[in-house]
Amino acid sequence: MNIQYKNININYSDYGSGAVVVLLHGFLENLNMWENLRKDLGNQYRVLAIDLLGHGKTACLGYIHTMEEMAEVVNAVLESLNIKKANFVGHSMGGYVTLALAEKYPDKVGSICLLNSTSESDSVERQLNRERAINAVKQNHKAFISMAISNLFAENNRKKLQAEIDQIKEEAYKMPLQGIIAALEGMKIRKNRTTFFKSLPIKKMLIYGAKDTVLNAEHLIGIFEKSDVEMLKFPDGHMSYLENKKDLAYNILHFIEK
Repeated sequence: MNIQYKNININYSDYGSGAVVVLLHGFLENLNMWENLRKDLGNQYRVLAIDLLGHGKTACLGYIHTMEEMAEVVNAVLESLNIKKANFVGHSMGGYVTLALAEKYPDKVGSICLLNSTSESDSVERQLNRERAINAVKQNHKAFISMAISNLFAENNRKKLQAEIDQIKEEAYKMPLQGIIAALEGMKIRKNRTTFFKSLPIKKMLIYGAKDTVLNAEHLIGIFEKSDVEMLKFPDGHMSYLENKKDLAYNILHFIEK
């Protein structure tokens, strides 16, 4: 399914019925990543999954895809379907987009699960890494994608999940160069929304991996341990939707139902 937004196609899927759960993928991913979770949630809920700008079957909109612009895309889908409020699960970059949406349209957000994500902005070091990544993409985007995706998994999972990793890579190889760079540029300049996230008077959960190479687990605990954000640790890496898929489905269903 798709809608028009600023003269480009926005691709999404709409599955099941009931209260709405919106699933937002991460960088180099697309809505197909949610296939397992969508089926588990779809027995009780209406599940929307959206291809963000420059990812999957959604086109690019410029040289920089800010988290705010991606949030407007999500809002456009909600508006087109007349959805007034939803629960949100955002993986990595999808979490950044969720927080941008919640800041502008707080009444539309019933609960937030940040999955392998953070409310913080990029550190100076991380911004420099984004610049290096942009240069690497321009030189050889396939080599960048291959390395970036493999590194998101805990080392002990890379062999047993090789087929899934290869599939993610194959789909990411189809992305336009512009889409990869625009997302990197947008993540690099995103706002710190930690204070905002903590202050939201809704259900909030952050799921993190003990072996995540992108996000430091101890740092995340330090940020949120004295807040009302529910913290859930999995033993693996940045890709909990594959590395811990059964536990993930159970915990997200339990979180939404509470």
